[in-house]
Amino acid sequence: MANVTDLQTKYSKLAQEYSKLRAQNQVLKKGVVDEQANSVSLKDQLKQRDQSLRKQEQEMDSLSFRNQQLAKRVELLQEELTTSEAKGKKGKHGLQTQSVFDEDLQKKIEENERLHIQFYEADEQHRRQEAELSTRLQELEKDSDQHQAVVDGLTTKYMENIERLQSDKARLEVKAQTLEREAKECRMRTEECQQQLRRCQSELSKQVKQSSSVIQEKVPFNDTKFSDYNSLNVPPHNRRHQLKSRDVAGQALSFIQDLVAALLNFHSYTEQRVHIYPLDSSIEPISPLNQKFSQYLHENAAYVRPLEDSFLQLHQSITEDTVTVLETVVKLKTFADNFSSYTHFLQKILPYQLKSLEEESAAALSTAALTAKNHELQSDMKRITSVFDKLKNYINLLALPSVQQDAMPQSSTSAVFTQLAGCLHSLHDAIKEMSKHYNQKAGLEQELPTITQKLCTTSECLLGSLGSLTSSTGKIATFFSNNLDFFTSSGYSPRTSTLSLNPLQAESMLANKKKAAAYIQAIKKPRPQTVAYKEALTNRRVLTSSTESREGLTQQVMQSQEKIARLEQEKEHWLLEAQLGKVRLEKENQRIADLEVQLTAALGGSPNSLTAAASTLAPSHEEAEMEQKASGKEATLCTSLVGMLCTTSTVEHAGDEESREQLIKTHYMVRVGELTTQLQISDSKAVHFHSECRALARRLTIAEKSRETLSEEVKVANQNITRLQDELTTTKRSYEDQLSMMSDHLCSMNETLSKQREEIDTLKLGSKGNAKKNKGR
Repeated sequence: MANVTDLQTKYSKLAQEYSKLRAQNQVLKKGVVDEQANSVSLKDQLKQRDQSLRKQEQEMDSLSFRNQQLAKRVELLQEELTTSEAKGKKGKHGLQTQSVFDEDLQKKIEENERLHIQFYEADEQHRRQEAELSTRLQELEKDSDQHQAVVDGLTTKYMENIERLQSDKARLEVKAQTLEREAKECRMRTEECQQQLRRCQSELSKQVKQSSSVIQEKVPFNDTKFSDYNSLNVPPHNRRHQLKSRDVAGQALSFIQDLVAALLNFHSYTEQRVHIYPLDSSIEPISPLNQKFSQYLHENAAYVRPLEDSFLQLHQSITEDTVTVLETVVKLKTFADNFSSYTHFLQKILPYQLKSLEEESAAALSTAALTAKNHELQSDMKRITSVFDKLKNYINLLALPSVQQDAMPQSSTSAVFTQLAGCLHSLHDAIKEMSKHYNQKAGLEQELPTITQKLCTTSECLLGSLGSLTSSTGKIATFFSNNLDFFTSSGYSPRTSTLSLNPLQAESMLANKKKAAAYIQAIKKPRPQTVAYKEALTNRRVLTSSTESREGLTQQVMQSQEKIARLEQEKEHWLLEAQLGKVRLEKENQRIADLEVQLTAALGGSPNSLTAAASTLAPSHEEAEMEQKASGKEATLCTSLVGMLCTTSTVEHAGDEESREQLIKTHYMVRVGELTTQLQISDSKAVHFHSECRALARRLTIAEKSRETLSEEVKVANQNITRLQDELTTTKRSYEDQLSMMSDHLCSMNETLSKQREEIDTLKLGSKGNAKKNKGR
């Protein structure tokens, strides 16, 4: 396994070197392409100059030809002049022609001189340009040859690296195949182990069932079903430990704030320096690499500020009424995540920092001393980034118990705290060394002749930020070392075990603390009388049954009240009918009495008068019956908005008025009775609704209590599920650890076997050699 890890590290190093060389190859290729483009453009310019030179040579040829013509012409004119002079002056016409020839000759001579001067100047300019272009072409050819040589060297180097990597890959593939075979054997062994584990678990489950049945039968009052809630496993609340934790978190928060301020200043001033040196961005554009580096440095606050905010939340979560251990400090995970993001940010900007220092070393005014300091700063930055990466790993390990239960034992926790203290001291030493090297570099830069005031002030600010960063890291390292005993000590531990405190025990501890505080506060107050659980269940059943029976009774009461109201209305109607019948009876009795008086008067007279009276009586009796029928027919029911009124047409007006008043009075009395009954019905309905609302409110409270109990049961079930999942993950992890240990053991055994075989072979060879020597003697 060690050989495999060494090969993997070598392979990763080769891959990194290959990536670096590839990046350099890209830069060189770009430079070669640029130089080739420049050479092509220069060749084009040279061709254009050659074309212009040819044009000028053609012009010179034409001018020389013209000059020869003019020279011949001048010779002819001179001959003519000599002939004319020999002949003498022959007249005025000859003088005029001679003067014209002299003027023409003078003009031609001047033009010839001017053309000679232009030809000489053009020839000199052409020679000078040709010399410049030839020298520049030679320089470009030399540069292209050098670039081509560099490219050829890099390609050969790349090919060698590729061949070496391919050979390493083949060797690693062979080893991977062997490891896969070993892994298959390990899997088969693990399957056998799992089968054995299943058998053991089945046997243990049978034993647990037997023991639980014995405990239920023989030990009914010993509550050991839930060990997490057992009072013997719950430690008491340590208030002194909480106050100490709060104080330590506050001190750490102040140190973290100083560290964050120093890191912000360092990154900001580094960004300003990138814009100033080796190229000033206000005068000329900086390189693309420094532009990208500046862009990344401008984003430093997004990675540095969350460190302070998350640690502030961690400090606020630690109070006197909480339980502060690694398993309960949930906010430590957010701080660890933010620290991991800042570490990734440092790893992202590290190549740009190294390249920026290389550009400073490659500047024209850089000296050998500055180059050496830049190399030292590069090593310091690599060291600081690696130390931050180690700190990230240790902080993630400390934040793991708050996410995963039983993730790390107490001994491992103390070892992690000790390693973290050592990492903090190494971080302080690395930052101190970088500050010293930066101070020396700033002193060397001030000796340069082209140093600017802007660069001096930026360097001073950068040195100040490094000083504050050194002091803050030193304070953090000393603070952590001084409180290392407190960090490694177990402030909370169950009484019956040496294991660490889990969140369930912390929750039960806080619940017990709250109950104790409430009991102490209410110890002088009269406590309410408690009710047994069975009695409360019976009362609940009675209450629910009474509410259901009350609903049925209220419905029956409402129906009976409606029947009573309807019967009252019928009663009032029949009373009114009885009163009307009584009035009619009195009227009929009065009419009968009148008829009897008339009959007696008629009987006391003559027979004629008697017959007449009888005759008159009969029709009068018939008329009375007719009137009675008519009156019965005319008895109508008058309805209006006021109410109902039954009227009968009578002969007597006085009796009719009295009966009408009586009827109106009785009608209004009936209406008043109806309204009172309606009022009583509405009152009874309101009382019924009030009682029903009270019953519903009681049922609602009962339902809320049952819902709370069910939610608590669901919470307990979820906690059990999470606990079982955690147990499953722990078992899986233990199996994986066993597998890894078995694989390591197999590798070590294979190594020992190979060593023994080699020793046996060497001994055999040695014995053979001794035997041969003996034979030779």
